[in-house]
Amino acid sequence: MTLPPVTRFAPSPTGYLHLGHVVSALHARQTAGPSGRFLVRIEDIDTTRCTPDLTEALRQDLQWLGLWPTEPVRQQSQHISAYKAVLDHLRQRKLLYPCFCTRSEIAAAISDRQAPDGSVVYPGTCRTGASENGRSPVWRLDMERTLNEIHGVPSWYEVGQGRIAGRADEFGDIVLGRRDTGVSYHLCVTHDDALQGVTCVTRGQDLYAATSVHRVLQALMKWPEPDYRHHALILDEKGKKLSKRDGAEGVRVLRALGWSAQNVLQHPLVVKALGES
Repeated sequence: MTLPPVTRFAPSPTGYLHLGHVVSALHARQTAGPSGRFLVRIEDIDTTRCTPDLTEALRQDLQWLGLWPTEPVRQQSQHISAYKAVLDHLRQRKLLYPCFCTRSEIAAAISDRQAPDGSVVYPGTCRTGASENGRSPVWRLDMERTLNEIHGVPSWYEVGQGRIAGRADEFGDIVLGRRDTGVSYHLCVTHDDALQGVTCVTRGQDLYAATSVHRVLQALMKWPEPDYRHHALILDEKGKKLSKRDGAEGVRVLRALGWSAQNVLQHPLVVKALGES
């Protein structure tokens, strides 16, 4: 017997809700269907950029749109100790190492090698030990040792496509413990998906490549493997995805202009993105 799906919409309140968020929320809710569970999670571990005012604005906009769930909303900033416990566990397994390199030092030490998501691949300078030089470290996952422990690079199931070969070995030693927040997105998102029983992760195509990393953490921690469904993004006239940094059209701006919630949900850009996924 197949259980009803559990999905989630997990925005970061670093700016106001825009139409790209609306597409992601609608995808998650539609995937859950009438018998499944649709969750909202606030991913606000970056307490400098994610402010209480923006979090409250996010809640208000989602409630106005009818996209606020009846179930409790998990707010990551209230659970940092749980994520740090996972870091401690991985340190005990000798799968993490401290890295004291600065971004400029990393850039000077590498060639043009990039990970599948476009990020810089760390050259492993501190993997065998390095002096602190008075700096606080980030904590990196020893990817080679990790893949040996879980017996290879895990794949994932993409809805509508089938099994997708993972490329985690091309990411190098990713950061799981950051200097600023103490924990990383990769760690928190996989922890919470497992904790909340998410069975289908719906999110934008821009996170497609990161799924390889998330599957490694799930295998490493023996967390359940969800299905994945990456949807099309709303693009601007230059072909770039809508961004809060670039002043993407905000829901509350449309609301102030007299748009109804239903009109926002049926915005041509939203309908187009939903139809392309």
